[in-house]
Amino acid sequence: MALSLSSVLRGPGQIAGMAIDVLRLTFTTRFQTREFVEQAWFITSVTLVPTILVSIPFGAIIALQVGSLTGQLGAQSFAGATAVLATVREAAPIAAALVIAGAAGSAICSDLGARKIREEIDAMEVLGIDPLARLVVPRALATVAVALLINGIVITAGIAGGYFFTVVVQGGSAGAFLSSFAALATLPDVYVAMVKAAVFGFLTAIVAANKGLTAGGGPSGVGRAVNEAVILAFMLLFLLNAIITALYFQIVPQAGV
Repeated sequence: MALSLSSVLRGPGQIAGMAIDVLRLTFTTRFQTREFVEQAWFITSVTLVPTILVSIPFGAIIALQVGSLTGQLGAQSFAGATAVLATVREAAPIAAALVIAGAAGSAICSDLGARKIREEIDAMEVLGIDPLARLVVPRALATVAVALLINGIVITAGIAGGYFFTVVVQGGSAGAFLSSFAALATLPDVYVAMVKAAVFGFLTAIVAANKGLTAGGGPSGVGRAVNEAVILAFMLLFLLNAIITALYFQIVPQAGV
């Protein structure tokens, strides 16, 4: 079922409020170690293989496209570094966001939605247990941790793929690849990629938890909530990625040759 206009308009306010509450509870309540470990393991199990399968073609496509473009411009020596920078700055966080939102986000939403329609959430509230502190905070922190892990995997695969397709497949120079990469790449490039991955992971968990905890209408309502969570997460992640990238280029001076 398509995402309704009222859900689109009402969602951001609820998500922002939940995000603030989760951040506050993270530092004011007891850390749920067992729940965090269990959720981190579960999210890793559903996202690790898709990440590996996605990172290889991501790196290959970027390396081949950039290699063809730099060849037309007569800048073959910068093909590898350009492809790797594109992977580090944009492709890795976006890949992490897509995998997290599609796999982990839907799993979190369906789990909390099932608890909601079985009235487990209401029972917790009656017993004086805050569902946000007990269920949402450990899931949000676990999603952030796994998003950072996935981002690192994609970055590693991107660097290796860029080297392979630039040097081995396209016959480029290994020395030119390494020298151009060292000249253009900076540590802030990695920092902003990790920040993006962490923010994307946190936002995905919040969106999924919000839709799951507000699900209603039985099993079909949970299905609609999962659909809405994935769509809304994609929309917000791409918007936030554009904002962070624009701020990064305005704040951090870029290296030149």
